Amino acid sequence: MTTASPDPVTAVSHADVAFPAADGTVLRGRCSLPGGATPATPVPGVVMAHGFSAVKEMGVLQMADALVAAGFAVLAYDHRNLGASDGEPRREIDIWAQARDYRAAFDRLVAEPGVDPDRVALWGSSYSGGEVLVVGAADRRVAAVVAQVPFAGLAEQCPDDHAAAWTTLHDALLAGTRGAPAAPIGPVPVVTAYDGEAALLGDRESWAWFSAAAPGTRWRNECTLRTDGGPVPFDPGLAAAHLAPTPLCMIVATDDRVAPSGIALAAFARAGEPKELVLLDGGHFVPYAGEGFAVARDATVAFLRRSLRA
Repeated sequence: MTTASPDPVTAVSHADVAFPAADGTVLRGRCSLPGGATPATPVPGVVMAHGFSAVKEMGVLQMADALVAAGFAVLAYDHRNLGASDGEPRREIDIWAQARDYRAAFDRLVAEPGVDPDRVALWGSSYSGGEVLVVGAADRRVAAVVAQVPFAGLAEQCPDDHAAAWTTLHDALLAGTRGAPAAPIGPVPVVTAYDGEAALLGDRESWAWFSAAAPGTRWRNECTLRTDGGPVPFDPGLAAAHLAPTPLCMIVATDDRVAPSGIALAAFARAGEPKELVLLDGGHFVPYAGEGFAVARDATVAFLRRSLRA
């Protein structure tokens, strides 16, 4: 079911959309088309989703608005079990399921009249920044990848046989293979203002950002974390080495302690060309507001215009 609401000033149309994941879970988001996007004159597109436990109103829609204003079609959606999307248990996070759902969102956007199916990129931030590295490396339909302050790898779980590990990860993502059942972590708070209280993101920087970004959204300070979505660890750093020749733009905060800068830079170093690195001074949340957002926005638009021939 799609309900469109055209904006006569900017000639941008926004539509609330619902589409099924591979397992039937209904995902929901906003599909935006710039003026002039028609089957005769198709435009490039971008699929976008939010970071860990968040919802699309927390930092994603502002970037989506900038991209559609620059001439891109954009599908920004909530991950399963979160925000407007369906799925149970509520607020359960499964990185494998989220990554597979990116492919369902890609399918939805390329089916939109006026979108060029050969020029659709993935954008992800934080937790989703790692997901797009893996999906972009596994699914060759993806025309470009933007990974903003990404969860970029598992430094403590470096496999002995990188090629075999990547083959297993690649095949499991595309086939939907699940790993051995494991007890989920939680439910526990996502962030906390109190020293010593258990939380998945226990630093003050995370507390400050979620406290400022969440009011008025569907976000709740609680989640459950699943780790059994695949037969090997979900490792974006492993995938980064297999992303080329798909173009990559990685936006890294120099003092990121949530998704450590060093791990992101190591993943970028492993990635092949073409690739572009954007460094932002500050911590994990710097690209979501102010000057940091402006730099990330401008770099993202410029990269996508080059990579998608827009």
